[in-house]
Amino acid sequence: MSPRKLEVCLTPALLHLYDIRESIVVVIDIFRATSSICYGIENGAEAIIPVATVKKCESYRNSGYLLAAERDGEVVSGFDFGNSPFAYSKDKVQGETVVLTTTNGTHAINVSRNAKQVVIGSFLNKSALSNWLKSQPNDVLLLCAGWKNLFNLEDTLFAGAVVSHLNNEGYKLDDSAIASEDLYLAGKNDLNEYLKKTSHSERLKNLGIEEDIRFCLNVDITTTIPVLVGDRLVKMMKD
Repeated sequence: MSPRKLEVCLTPALLHLYDIRESIVVVIDIFRATSSICYGIENGAEAIIPVATVKKCESYRNSGYLLAAERDGEVVSGFDFGNSPFAYSKDKVQGETVVLTTTNGTHAINVSRNAKQVVIGSFLNKSALSNWLKSQPNDVLLLCAGWKNLFNLEDTLFAGAVVSHLNNEGYKLDDSAIASEDLYLAGKNDLNEYLKKTSHSERLKNLGIEEDIRFCLNVDITTTIPVLVGDRLVKMMKD
């Protein structure tokens, strides 16, 4: 029996090069979509529905759902909130369904739908996610949402954190996984300092939301793994 593959796709623009039909795809958008999704599901959101466009999100108006839309780091006018993790606190989302569209993260989720399973990763649930992946027989593809289909550092760094966690589990790594782990090992002692240089970090700072950045770099403050079931991200029910 051949070893499981552990691969990193550095941007959704490269996803067509991978056969994901029998793989678990972990979608990663550290600043901020997947961090907010993990936090929201942990805090009792019934479901989060990821949609590709603002127009599609708008189509859910008057459905009884909360509508969240972000473009270029800012809340789209007329929507309840965007993708700041602080909007996904228990008092705001417990028992609610949220329809979400973001610049990068929801795009990455939607292009992954042919995978055997799609789950959501962030530093917030790193160990819970990594330990669950260990127990699965499938190949794993870590998909970095990037920035508008370009490479970004923070998503790749998190992919490297997962690779580092799984590296002694007998996976066959591709070169992107090896490089991602090297980046993580270079920055892991002070993630916030290491990621200050990123372009997305600069964008968010210019919007005055450095607090979001710091929050998204908290490690293992949640244990929930959001999983895509149909068109909804829900809490994975583990055996």
